[in-house]
Amino acid sequence: MTSQNSSNPLLDFSDLPRFSAIQPEHVTPAMDVLLEANRAVVAQLEQNAPPVTWENFVEPLENATEQLGRAWSIIGHLNAVVDTPELRATYNENQPKITEFWTELGQNLVLFDKYKALQADPHFASLPPARKTIIINAIRDFRLSGAELADDKKLRYAEIQEKQAALSTKFSENVLDATNAYGLFIENTDELAGLPEDVVQAAKNAAQADDKPGYKFTLHFPSYFPVLQYADNRALRETIYRANATKASELGAKPEWDNTAIINELLELRKEEALLLGYQNFAEVSLVAKMAETPTQVSQFLLDLAERAKPFAENDLAELRAFAKEHLGIDDLQAWDSTYASEKLREQRYAFSEQEVKQYFPEHKVVAGLFRVIQTLFAVDIKLDSATTWHPNVKFYRLEKDGELIGQFYLDLYARNGKRGGAWMDDARGRRLTASGIQTPVAYLTCNFSEPVTTDGISKPATFTHDEVITLFHEFGHGLHHLLTKVEDLSVSGISGVEWDAVELPSQFMENFCWEWDVLQHMTAHADTGETLPRALYDKMIAAKNFQSGMQTLRQVEFSLFDLRLHDDAHPGGKHLVQDILNTVREQVSVFTPPEFNRFQHSFGHIFAGGYAAGYFSYKWAEVLSADAYGAFEEAAKIEGSTLSRSAGKKFQTEVLEVGGSRPAIASFRAFRGRDPSIDALLRHSGMTN
Repeated sequence: MTSQNSSNPLLDFSDLPRFSAIQPEHVTPAMDVLLEANRAVVAQLEQNAPPVTWENFVEPLENATEQLGRAWSIIGHLNAVVDTPELRATYNENQPKITEFWTELGQNLVLFDKYKALQADPHFASLPPARKTIIINAIRDFRLSGAELADDKKLRYAEIQEKQAALSTKFSENVLDATNAYGLFIENTDELAGLPEDVVQAAKNAAQADDKPGYKFTLHFPSYFPVLQYADNRALRETIYRANATKASELGAKPEWDNTAIINELLELRKEEALLLGYQNFAEVSLVAKMAETPTQVSQFLLDLAERAKPFAENDLAELRAFAKEHLGIDDLQAWDSTYASEKLREQRYAFSEQEVKQYFPEHKVVAGLFRVIQTLFAVDIKLDSATTWHPNVKFYRLEKDGELIGQFYLDLYARNGKRGGAWMDDARGRRLTASGIQTPVAYLTCNFSEPVTTDGISKPATFTHDEVITLFHEFGHGLHHLLTKVEDLSVSGISGVEWDAVELPSQFMENFCWEWDVLQHMTAHADTGETLPRALYDKMIAAKNFQSGMQTLRQVEFSLFDLRLHDDAHPGGKHLVQDILNTVREQVSVFTPPEFNRFQHSFGHIFAGGYAAGYFSYKWAEVLSADAYGAFEEAAKIEGSTLSRSAGKKFQTEVLEVGGSRPAIASFRAFRGRDPSIDALLRHSGMTN
């Protein structure tokens, strides 16, 4: 490293990222240095004489690529949470170089041959299971990267990868820009009837921040969703529904944010990639590294689930329409009415509202309650730690066991401009054994919840809906998978190397604890009175737990089947083809069809920008695993009196979380449960059993 680059914070791998020091101008010099260093290592490894060993081949390659991956991960993370024009420009400038390098690496026949030599070597049989898995996965990935293609096809494959990366980034940017640009200003308070006080106050604060009178509503989830849920003003609900449902589409605010052409081009490129690699479609490519084996198997799973859920969904919708007509005067239930009517029906049937529940979930109690669950189940300690961060609201924590550091994580909870919507976990650093000892893992945990509201100069803590609490537990489940691993080889440590349709197992598993009385007692305190959640209100929440679960299940099946068919039997290029496929799926499995102008697919970042292409079914697939896994804790509760069972937690920790991707996920599930997974627990948890 030259003296010119020694002060570049992106090239400092001694500890945590130096977020306060990182500037956009650091990105290009750092990437150039790291790419040059990686290519030098690759050249050296190509020339090394046999025999090939783990120590003289895999280790030096992992050492080099890990630094590149970590530095680029920091840049990608910042681009997602504090997007600025300068950062976006340098990210887009460097992304093609990074993509080009990884494609080169994946197509390098000399390296491919060395991995095959490792597998063929007699010593392979005596390698630790994790290292065997890494070698087998590497050989698979070389083939999926086009290593065996002719030179001209390799070149085309590389072009496809670079173009896809750029298009996915642009897709996300369009959604973010359309979200950030929208503002609905309202001056007449009569139009806000029904909205909770904290939502109105947040809208007032947002307008004041723009030096505008009245109230500002945006397309950030904590702003627009309460309008759909609580606003008595039907026209207001329709306005914000339409804005959200058409963002980043040809019906949106600006043509330059329209994702239509990007979607079509991505599908064309994925189809071409599949054909180059010898597959019929991209769904087949996607499933090579997943638990599910064929698109037909996934389709049958989804259609079976739809068939089981549909009678419940039809009943849900009939009840909702009847209620809306009789009690709300809505004869023609529309998409912008369904959330509002559902909330009113819930209030009538179960005598509580989500807003009432929300007051019992202030941030500090929720986070403390989450930590208590983790500390009880997995015998670790979570403590506040210190590190530089990308925003003042971000907090940093450490996990310890018997006083020894296990891992650390950043917690970024609030929505804001310049931050991508949704919630996710990402790894900042993986666990591995190095020459100087164990490198502990570090994770990013990111959500988009409402921030604390200031009223008349008095700031109240942020309060979370129960759905947001579930989201936090979900993302932390991913975090635990990353942080509690005991694997010492990077490529299968934590979430690395885990099949995509199994990676949701720990996250969805953790959601279940949000419904347990002995958990909620310790994570609730009314924002005004400090009172814990009353048992009577909890009982109502449990009674309402599976409210409209039939409709919710079909919604997830719709998204999953749409994604699968886009990448299975679609022939991209037609102007209306994507919409036609979505319409056909809805005709087959849905009971309540959105309006014709709805363009949800134009902001479906999971499959067009988030790695879930032909893999969105993973949520439902893994939900079968997670519901069944949680059954072990329910069984333990019958003996121990609580699902916070240390014995069940220890086994889940040992057989699922600690092993990471070092063995097939189905093997980990069988080791934990002693059998194959069953769909019965999912249907029971969802209230869809007769």
